[in-house]
Amino acid sequence: MGNRVLLVDDDDITRESLAAVLKNHGFFCDQAANGLIALQQMQTQSYDVILTDIEMPVMNGMQLMEKSAELDLRGSFIIITAYASVDTAIEALRKGAYDYLLKPLNFEDVAVKVDKLIEHKALVQENQSLRQEIHAQYDFSNIVGKSTAIRKVFDTIRKVSDSDSHVLISGNSGTGKELVAKAIHYNSPRRKGRFVAINCGAVTETLFESEIFGHKKGSFTGAVADKDGLFKVAHNGTLFLDEISEMSLTAQAKLLRALENKEILPVGATVPLLVNARVIAATNRILLQEVQQGRFREDLYYRLNVIDIHLPSLQERRADIPLLVQHFIEKYNRQMNRQVKKVAPEVMEMMCNRSWKGEVRELENFIERLMIFAEGDTIRTADVPVEFSAPIERMEKYADKATLRSAVAAFERDYIRAQLAKHENHRGLAAKAMGIGEATLYRKMKELGLQGSG
Repeated sequence: MGNRVLLVDDDDITRESLAAVLKNHGFFCDQAANGLIALQQMQTQSYDVILTDIEMPVMNGMQLMEKSAELDLRGSFIIITAYASVDTAIEALRKGAYDYLLKPLNFEDVAVKVDKLIEHKALVQENQSLRQEIHAQYDFSNIVGKSTAIRKVFDTIRKVSDSDSHVLISGNSGTGKELVAKAIHYNSPRRKGRFVAINCGAVTETLFESEIFGHKKGSFTGAVADKDGLFKVAHNGTLFLDEISEMSLTAQAKLLRALENKEILPVGATVPLLVNARVIAATNRILLQEVQQGRFREDLYYRLNVIDIHLPSLQERRADIPLLVQHFIEKYNRQMNRQVKKVAPEVMEMMCNRSWKGEVRELENFIERLMIFAEGDTIRTADVPVEFSAPIERMEKYADKATLRSAVAAFERDYIRAQLAKHENHRGLAAKAMGIGEATLYRKMKELGLQGSG
């Protein structure tokens, strides 16, 4: 196993015998005859477990624990005592011991206890590492982008993370609504609770109530056991309701009641359960229009829409595309063990001008595909699949124009809009990028009916 144990006991026979047994179990063992010697060793060598007697000359086991805590020395303690006193054991545990053993010792039992402590420490460390990884992954500062549109989203996330209010996230499919919801959760006081997500459009109406609120055994055909609903699973955490516009009006009424009363009634139950879950809802539709057309409850809309976050489309944040491309290249370099460093300028221009109907998700999938086929450290035009033909895609939309003049005008209108969006409506920069003067750009915008842009 390779883990290091320090044995501290003034009884040479006990110490040597324990060392022999633990070494047979694969542990590295060092020894000390009292607490002071042990403390000196702990300052020069890290130990996973310190197995120490209580009663020793110079410095006893309790004092050794206290001194090691003061010096912030690594290692977990198992205390050995000859006194079958519950008070002694409780005092040891109170001072930070993991466990205690009573003399006379069963050496094989000691080895098993040390082994279990090592496993426990490894599990705790793994959980801490996973939490750190999750927090880093969903830290809102890692959401990629520097455009004005995405900076507004960052500012909103920072402000709402510390609150406990419900949030409504809107935006096209693929813009990263769940990523934002996780960023809010993992940067909020609820981060120790669970983040639970459900796609409201992927669950049939008959099963939805059971999924959200749970059910009791025998409440309907197939309910062979009690089931906790997602509200209960997300207690003290966050419940993410994706595509909430797909929820039926009946389910909406029950959700509203749960939000207002902070309690749920599982299917087949007679006693409601108190729940404390923050709800973050998301939709790719304009929910207020759904309200006006009678497909979404107005009272639920205002209950959810305490804080509104709209995620801009890539069309609105084209300046972020190069940053996103580099971010995904770095991501897939790690996953695929590749060494791709950059994208050829003509490929980057193609991506910046392309209409990404699937938003950021489509862009990421495209970069993943390019990474698979790219040779060398640069993604070049030859690596781009034939169907990814920006010129053809652009020309098809102008093919139905009545005349060449109207087709050219339509193209110029789209091109100028794209350049303005790419340069965040800075007309000087847009004109420079197009190779024309700023006065020419103003004249063109007026001719094409774009004088209100920017």
